[in-house]
Amino acid sequence: MTFQGFEQKDFDTFSIEGLDGRMEAIKNRIQPKFKEIGSELADYLSLQLGNEVYLHIAKHARRTVNPPNDTWLAIADNKRGYKKHPHFQVGLFDDHVFIWLALIYELDHKRAIAETFVNSFEEIKKLPDHYVVSLDHMKKEAISLEDLKLKDVERFRDVKKCEFLIGQHLSPDDARTTNGGEFLETAKETFNSLIPLYQKALRSRSASN
Repeated sequence: MTFQGFEQKDFDTFSIEGLDGRMEAIKNRIQPKFKEIGSELADYLSLQLGNEVYLHIAKHARRTVNPPNDTWLAIADNKRGYKKHPHFQVGLFDDHVFIWLALIYELDHKRAIAETFVNSFEEIKKLPDHYVVSLDHMKKEAISLEDLKLKDVERFRDVKKCEFLIGQHLSPDDARTTNGGEFLETAKETFNSLIPLYQKALRSRSASN
């Protein structure tokens, strides 16, 4: 089975009431697609980066009552986990797909990496205009790259819980969402454009060790 694209039913998963019902739908509808997408994207990134990266699929294991509002796959250079490391993500909320380079609050050496991003602000602003930035992976809202200010990146550096996720959102009815081949090409192109930032983050991490 090859990835055929996301369909409305995948997004409707997040309107299912209750933890058990929603988790069952995530496992049955979305995670098999994540395995297909993630395997191809991890192989692609390994080739582009010249070192092995590993696929992680969100388990939402800590949840006992509230069902998740989104779900995702992550690709990182650490086999055991991804949250403490710069990583790439593909995931879904009820109204969009996100394709990110993600640096979330558990990030090791966060301040050093964020300082590098502050110093790379002009480079970040040269990414495609339709890209967006999130400072909190729990929220659906994002800042357009056009509206991104230096103070937003400084906040990522200075506020412990502030995060930095950059990439793009696709709507459920976008042809790049519903066509499997187009989606994979879009994800690869997005990741390609973000690899220089990812590599800067890795270099900052190494310099801080």
